[in-house]
Amino acid sequence: MFESSHFMKTQDLLERGLNSSLVKRKVISDNISNVDVPGFKRSEVSFEENLKRAIESEKVEKLKTVPTKVSDERHINFFTAPDYKNVNPSIKTDYLTRVRADGNNVDMEKEMTDASHNQMHYFMMVERLNHNFKQINLVLRQA
Repeated sequence: MFESSHFMKTQDLLERGLNSSLVKRKVISDNISNVDVPGFKRSEVSFEENLKRAIESEKVEKLKTVPTKVSDERHINFFTAPDYKNVNPSIKTDYLTRVRADGNNVDMEKEMTDASHNQMHYFMMVERLNHNFKQINLVLRQA
């Protein structure tokens, strides 16, 4: 019962967000460290958009009007919502843009802004996890 609660889903989402933030930090640091390498192409991490799409599709699945009866494994559902647990951060390399004449497309201002933004998100998620654990501790003390 407790494993399927909103609280545990929030904890799981925060954990996934923290893992995504670590991947972003590594990608951003790789971009920054290769700013002077001719022909280097920067990479980005996409996670939040895919996670948002998976969570929103859960709501759509509940509202679907045509139920599908699947009596054989070869039948195809009309709509299958992606599970948010299957969403992982994906790294995409930007081959289309060029910032400098040598083909390198790393913009230091953008990378530093992204790093700062990522760090703020990370600290916010850690704060929320700490708050949740304090709530659990409070409940356990009163029990």
